[in-house]
Amino acid sequence: MTRSLHAASQVTGEDRRRTLRGVTFERITLEAGKMGGQPCIRGMRIPVTTVVAMVADGMTPEEIRADLPDLELEDIAEALRYAAEALRERQLPLRQPA
Repeated sequence: MTRSLHAASQVTGEDRRRTLRGVTFERITLEAGKMGGQPCIRGMRIPVTTVVAMVADGMTPEEIRADLPDLELEDIAEALRYAAEALRERQLPLRQPA
């Protein structure tokens, strides 16, 4: 599990929704015993990274749903928003002058 990614995540009781930087993601869940603790779609064994990689490979939402029929269009959109927010959270090192 990447600490910087999940440091801002909050889980209370049975609520498994993800919160990053104050943004709540209703369809993204994180469970320590499932998929190595990776963020997944709605508690299923479909990691956010898998969906994002499929989009990056040029697959359309319809093609992704054909491969992963349990997904809904809203799942794909939220996976992309989650990934964007996770990257926004990263701290990049400043380049040292030569």
